[in-house]
Amino acid sequence: QVQLVESGGGLVEAGGSLTLSCTASGRTFNIGALAWFRQAPGKEREFVGGILWSPPYMRSYADSVRGRFTISRDTAGKKMYLQMNTLNPDDTAAYYCAARWPRNLEKSAADFGVWGHGTQVTVSL
Repeated sequence: QVQLVESGGGLVEAGGSLTLSCTASGRTFNIGALAWFRQAPGKEREFVGGILWSPPYMRSYADSVRGRFTISRDTAGKKMYLQMNTLNPDDTAAYYCAARWPRNLEKSAADFGVWGHGTQVTVSL
């Protein structure tokens, strides 16, 4: 089994930056891909971006965050990061880390089998 824990959320002003972390533990060698999703109140959970967990570490981003958000990982394969720049109030949501075993990047929450509990990001005007 794999466990995921998110951290780094908080309150930030519009135009600011924030970095989220996702720490994976357990049988991390089974991970095919990790992704970030977010869910705002009253809205469905949406794909933010993801990364293959083995070389060439291909990344994919939602159109709404491409160019502002960057996903990276540590060399040990235990942590994924989400660097968020130029934040705006539309980015306010609970952000979740998710893992899947097949080695391809899907964008549907239904394709991910393990989830963290989420971390809240609030962007104020």
